[in-house]
Amino acid sequence: MKYIFIDWQLLLPAIIILILGLAAIFSISAPLGFNQLIFALLGLIAFFVFASFPYISHRYLVWIYAVISLFLLILPFLFGSLIRGSVRWLQIGSLTLQPSEIIKPFLIIIFSHFLSSKINLFRYSLLLILPVLLIFKQPDLGSTLVIIAIWLGILITAKLPLFSLMMIVFLGLIAAPLAWHQFQPYQQQRIISFLNPYADPKTSGYHSIQSIIAVGSGGLVGKGLGLGSQSQLNFLPERQTDFIFASLAESLGFFGSISLLLAYFFLLKRLLLISRQAPDQFGRLLGAGIFTLIFFQFTVNVGMNLGLLPITGITLPLVSSGGSSLLAIAIALGLGHNLSQHTRSTSPLEIK
Repeated sequence: MKYIFIDWQLLLPAIIILILGLAAIFSISAPLGFNQLIFALLGLIAFFVFASFPYISHRYLVWIYAVISLFLLILPFLFGSLIRGSVRWLQIGSLTLQPSEIIKPFLIIIFSHFLSSKINLFRYSLLLILPVLLIFKQPDLGSTLVIIAIWLGILITAKLPLFSLMMIVFLGLIAAPLAWHQFQPYQQQRIISFLNPYADPKTSGYHSIQSIIAVGSGGLVGKGLGLGSQSQLNFLPERQTDFIFASLAESLGFFGSISLLLAYFFLLKRLLLISRQAPDQFGRLLGAGIFTLIFFQFTVNVGMNLGLLPITGITLPLVSSGGSSLLAIAIALGLGHNLSQHTRSTSPLEIK
């Protein structure tokens, strides 16, 4: 009797999300859709590769992951392509890679390893500084916020003393105004316009207004894939990346949007359970980091599409166009799937 482990509670919602994302991207642009499909297949390979190795084995590779991550973050400053005022991409032939996306699952491993090794809060904080500074300098506010969120999510899961957590909050309040002055003018304007986008509807508030219109115009059943006026007539900017949720809501309507949100709910619920039932501290922190990565990006992206949060350039996991983001999420889910195999909450699928 041969057994293969498949956690369908994790895999099925992820597949549903991916299919909805591919449908939305193909409806916007066939070339973009085929490119996303290629990366989806590569992501599937990456998923099964990382799902095949015991999660604990990554602890022995943590320094290799650290060196690779640092190397990848430095490369854009040396050989990166300047796109829309940022040097966050690497052009390799016809491929465009974004190192700040690819390193996210490796940072989860690094943060989880060192915090589960009982290092003190000061040393754990040092792990955050270098990648955040390099990414912020590109500039890439979205990835900076995601990595800080992952760091915090893992830290909270470690159940540090209340005093330590209060110190982090205090230092964060001090750092916030200092960081504000380092933002690019357009980043500051986007955050300010979030409070009242109609105060400047043609420039800083334009993205939010068009996104809200797209979501609302979908109605209950949507206008149909490829038939949305906002997404097809180019009123909606970054319709395939930052505002893919608005594109999908316009095309598939309320019921399509709810289907996507429910798929995320079940995926996140499963990841949270995997983290809680992990057999050791490293596994719990690893699961928490994966959960935080997807939860934070999902919440912020949907929030900014609905006009509830400022625009920060954070993509929607498994849905937004972008091979680097798709690969990163696939690797993270592969790690989560292997971790699931070592919990008490699932049994293997029997293959005869």
